[in-house]
Amino acid sequence: MDDSPASISRDIAAIGRISAVPSLLRIVCDNTGMRFAAVARVTDGTWTACAVEDQIAFGLVPGGQLDVNTTLCKEARAAREPVVFDHASLDPHYAHHHTPRLYNIESYISVPILRPDGAYFGNLCAIDPLPHRVSDAKTVAMFRSFAELIGRQLDVEARQEETETALLDARATAELREQFIAVLGHDLRNPLAAVSAIAELLIRRHEGDVARYGERLRASTRRMSRLIDDVTDFARGRLGSGIGLSIAPVPDLHPALHDVVSELRAAHPDARIVERYDLRGSFACDLARVQQLLSNLLANALTYGGPTSPVHVDARLGPEGLAIDVSNTGTPIPPSNLGKIFEPFWRPADSAPGGGLGLGLHICSQIVRAHGGTLQVVSTPEDGTRFTATLPA
Repeated sequence: MDDSPASISRDIAAIGRISAVPSLLRIVCDNTGMRFAAVARVTDGTWTACAVEDQIAFGLVPGGQLDVNTTLCKEARAAREPVVFDHASLDPHYAHHHTPRLYNIESYISVPILRPDGAYFGNLCAIDPLPHRVSDAKTVAMFRSFAELIGRQLDVEARQEETETALLDARATAELREQFIAVLGHDLRNPLAAVSAIAELLIRRHEGDVARYGERLRASTRRMSRLIDDVTDFARGRLGSGIGLSIAPVPDLHPALHDVVSELRAAHPDARIVERYDLRGSFACDLARVQQLLSNLLANALTYGGPTSPVHVDARLGPEGLAIDVSNTGTPIPPSNLGKIFEPFWRPADSAPGGGLGLGLHICSQIVRAHGGTLQVVSTPEDGTRFTATLPA
């Protein structure tokens, strides 16, 4: 505990929220005859009253402070043991002690309040100008029990406050995500569509460099659009219960998957992509999401595959469902990274700048999960890297 005003106010408020404390202080007074009882926050530098039962007009209220060096609570804190005496003026040790003489008290008891983790909070204490029998075992045991109860309740209050803070943060985060999705879905897509239209106009002019600039611009807008799609899907997935699907029967998956490969082949003219399909029959799925799945897996393979080796796409449809394999050769994924590649915003430490946000494979895993399927990866120096997405029938 620190002695800042904010920390002290927070602890006073925590004791104030424990509804049993006023009753405990009254019980202490009723059972001992003591007429002043308090829960005190005690550190090396401060003594602060957090709750008070005052029947002698001692003058302390919650928030009131004493010089900690004038109190016996400091000694109880140092020893982490109760300090008790029944009749100070007749006690060999306390007859000439400064605290009883300063505050004009004859009977006194102070028991440490510890949190469940052993952290020291303060003391449950009682005083009276008249002598009272408080050193007997039953009274000390009662104080110990009450002090333990307060310490445990402080821990409960702290956890509850953390939970409430987390809930408030979650609500604020949800609102920010909604705003973020709105920005991505509208404020960025509209100008991007305008840039894409300009790119198409340049390409149609068929004027050498102008057309090439148009192709580059179109490729850039497509990449930006994919990044927006990934971030939007990620935000929606975290905001709700995952990526939403629109399931419908697809009579023939081959043309849709081939279109995805053709688009990426055009974007990577120097790459070799080998396709193999066995997709006879109808399959119920979210076709747009399956295309997105293949696009992300293939884009990843083209980025990290060997520059001279082909990337293989193998899609099969059987009684158990749809399986899509995307494989490439090249440097294998280190075993230490295999457990991280599906995490959001994770990229290898040696990846080139500008390669993406690290969401592509995470989105793939979410699409597969939403379909009730699995996404697995195997990567070895001998066989290369193979991602296998399996969607059940």
